[in-house]
Amino acid sequence: MHQIIYISTARPGITQADVDAVLTSSRANNARDGITGLLISDGTRFLQALEGQRKLVETAYDRIRRDARHRAAVILSSKDISDRQFGSWDMAFGGFGKIRDGGALRDVVDRLVAEVRDPNTRALFSGFTRIARKTAA
Repeated sequence: MHQIIYISTARPGITQADVDAVLTSSRANNARDGITGLLISDGTRFLQALEGQRKLVETAYDRIRRDARHRAAVILSSKDISDRQFGSWDMAFGGFGKIRDGGALRDVVDRLVAEVRDPNTRALFSGFTRIARKTAA
């Protein structure tokens, strides 16, 4: 089992419809490939965890990296894991459009990662929401 967590910058002018399309395609591709994870967005950046069979996770990341809806994807963590951190979620989501307030985003993400056992993974997602809150202010 392998996990990749990356951050990227949304292209200028990204809309809620664009983010919804990212989520829809992520869920379909991940269900097909047995990948689970979490995607969050503050409207400016994406943070995503992908986990599953190494080759399939790497292929998914390569496909995502080439997506024109964002740029400057940077892997924050790439590691083998003993079991899934995100259970059966094809792609859980928190963020842009539905949650405009950084504090509300933090609350949603904190609930989503509460069951994640790895403290470093939890910290990446919680830290992202604190950055989002500062840039929204």
